[in-house]
Amino acid sequence: MLSSYDDFIKAAKDQAEPQRLLFVFARKEMPEQATEEQRLRFEEGSGGNLDPVLCVDKLPEEVECLEALIKESEETGLTWDVAFAASMSGLAGLPPTTEQAEQPLTMMVESIKGGTVANFLAFDREGELLQIL
Repeated sequence: MLSSYDDFIKAAKDQAEPQRLLFVFARKEMPEQATEEQRLRFEEGSGGNLDPVLCVDKLPEEVECLEALIKESEETGLTWDVAFAASMSGLAGLPPTTEQAEQPLTMMVESIKGGTVANFLAFDREGELLQIL
């Protein structure tokens, strides 16, 4: 059972085949023309939209700790609130390539834009697993 970013990295390293990790970083935003109820929920931290602002693929060894991932993302100048994560399994002892990760990353971004996030893990900036409804 995963409960944190560290658990996710450990699980990826424990797989039979090497993994490539996919990350989409999203920023919380208030919906355009939000209702009063939506504004209140957003201010309470339980509402709003998640807008993807950055995506990247990494090998588990490249992002063993969340701090490394946060530091790299901050170098872009973009801010984010939630990191969505997924993994791709390699074959014959080789991890998927960055090129092989492009289409799945694009699909992740589009899914998140459409509000479909159930297939991904979501972490806050402290590495805690989030449950997004």
